[in-house]
Amino acid sequence: MTTSFKLLPGDDPRIAEILALPESPSFDCKRVGSVDSALKAAVAFANGDGGVIAMGVEDASKATGRDRLYGLAEKPEALAELQRHLAGRVVPPLPAPPIVELPCVLRDGSAGQIALVSIAASTAVHSIQDGGTYIRVRNISRQLAAAEIIELGLKRGSATVVEAPVAIPFDLLETTAWRDYRRQRELTRPIDEQLRLLGLAKQDAAGAWRPTLAAILLFAEFPGELTNSKYAIRLFHYRGFQIEYTANTNLVKPPKTITGPILAQIRDASRAVLEELGSGVQVTPAGFELAQQYPVRVIREAITNAVLHRDYRLQSDIHIRIFANRIEIESPGSFMAGVTPANLREAGSRPRNRVLVAHLREFPEPPNLDAGEGVRMMYATMEQNLLYPPVYQTEADLGREVVVVKLLNEARVSAWNQVEVWLREHGSIGNVDLRSILHTDSHAKASKMLTRWVEQGSLTVVDPTAGNRNRRYRLASIGDRMQTLTSLFSHRPGKQP
Repeated sequence: MTTSFKLLPGDDPRIAEILALPESPSFDCKRVGSVDSALKAAVAFANGDGGVIAMGVEDASKATGRDRLYGLAEKPEALAELQRHLAGRVVPPLPAPPIVELPCVLRDGSAGQIALVSIAASTAVHSIQDGGTYIRVRNISRQLAAAEIIELGLKRGSATVVEAPVAIPFDLLETTAWRDYRRQRELTRPIDEQLRLLGLAKQDAAGAWRPTLAAILLFAEFPGELTNSKYAIRLFHYRGFQIEYTANTNLVKPPKTITGPILAQIRDASRAVLEELGSGVQVTPAGFELAQQYPVRVIREAITNAVLHRDYRLQSDIHIRIFANRIEIESPGSFMAGVTPANLREAGSRPRNRVLVAHLREFPEPPNLDAGEGVRMMYATMEQNLLYPPVYQTEADLGREVVVVKLLNEARVSAWNQVEVWLREHGSIGNVDLRSILHTDSHAKASKMLTRWVEQGSLTVVDPTAGNRNRRYRLASIGDRMQTLTSLFSHRPGKQP
């Protein structure tokens, strides 16, 4: 990271990087006199994707350069006070965060320290007792209204709409799906009584027993139509590599709508995708034939995840789009709190709708429902078939509250394996680095490969304003700013209190 700040003897090298970072959804600067303000930022980070607070550092809008370094001595007890508040005033409490103190020369020329406080993303929604609930909006911590707090809990997965009662007659759920489920579990009671005992019926505000949305999704023949909602899967098959928004659409055939109980949706959508791919080839706009060879297990797992982990509060169907070189599966919602494209492979997916997962297990021949293992299987299977790994995009990438997984119908070139190792070690790569890896002097060859990886979603540009020769690239699954912040906590000397 480039900066005009001049390091002095006694400055930790990270000081220059910290002063160059703008405040953002994942980074904030606080003087230690404002512990309450730091507490709000900590809660906002926990309610989002996590972040780092630089304590002892003035806001960049109020001072510049070394004049921002007030240090911890301004209020020596501030860090301990912040930790007490995280445990005692925050509901539910936040664990003690990692803290790194960095030596530096302060604004008055004396020796001192600042501190970096790392707040992890939480799976819960946190509030300050008598102080409100906060989220990060750009570079500020904004307090939420009561309705927004409920919405945040649903979005992050700490609550789910599928457990709410719905005013639908019980007899509309006596379907083939219910009979299969009842037979498998050897249930004999009437459906209304049985669903109450299974936790799939609850009392509404008037005290009447109603089936939950989960019961409707599991058993109803037309769950979306019954609830006036969008709970179906839409399948689109396109010629070529992109959607053409013209009068002469590039759809291979009219879109297909797949509805029914969610287990039937998973099975029918998987079958429909495989039928679309059944010819094995597709002709590109340039007239070339592309063989489409996706691992069946990966397709089924991606569809299963989309159905089970989607956010059913959002009025949108799941969209599956087949192109000549990829399949895209778009699911309404976001990852569960604490899960990101960067850690998904290691962490695995976390079920948003646990009740659906629990009851799908009880059907005859259920899909794979092992928490987290399916995602790891997808990565491993694509790798075994010499294909690029799945590419995940979220609201941060697309500007819409969706999760999109792209399965690329392209063989991994051997260079990619080396590039991936380089990126996980160094964070970013440039044309010169790639030429060194490839043992080539051709700037054009390296540039073409980098451009291709960006177009397919494997890489993203770190600094779009830089010239081609100086441009840097990173893995698309790793946020650049958070990667920088995380690096501040490792691989360099520092003091851990």
